[in-house]
Amino acid sequence: MTSNELLALRDVVAGYTRPVVGPVSLAVSPGQILGLGGHNGAGKSTILRSITGMACLFSGTIQRADGVTIAHQWQRPELPPELALLGRELYALLGADPAWAPTIIRPLLGRPLYRLSGGQFQLLQTLACLCSPAQLVLMDEPTNNLDGRALETLSALLQELKAPRAVVLVSHERAFLEAHCTDWIEVGP
Repeated sequence: MTSNELLALRDVVAGYTRPVVGPVSLAVSPGQILGLGGHNGAGKSTILRSITGMACLFSGTIQRADGVTIAHQWQRPELPPELALLGRELYALLGADPAWAPTIIRPLLGRPLYRLSGGQFQLLQTLACLCSPAQLVLMDEPTNNLDGRALETLSALLQELKAPRAVVLVSHERAFLEAHCTDWIEVGP
């Protein structure tokens, strides 16, 4: 791992009860948006989960820069049933300052989570991770369930990303990867 990298994976083989992806090597530097593309089941989400310790590392190494903070936006965030938590509270729990919330989600901040649609909850969680102070943001299919206006907001925030922050972005949408990533790799055979 070089001194300017936030994250380095070397020959990572990861999975759950058995390996499902690898070997994968990649490095992420400040200011970089690294895209991970590939077909369904190729192991893109598993790579993200191996970075956060939620998937098993069978071989290889994962190195994070000392003190690097990580936010992880899940592909299918679970909407908690009738949890009396407001959007602004979730936003703050994920480290984002509600005072700096993008216009599109401000109406969601005062609503209970159980009253949000799946797309609204996805948008809230995605933008909270991206607007958090985390140095490294892991985004797993952030475009799922988003309408055109939400996609425009996400695109604008990605275009504004600057060092010392970085993003690893998983998507099936090759055009989205090409439009927003400084680099991208194909995962799978």
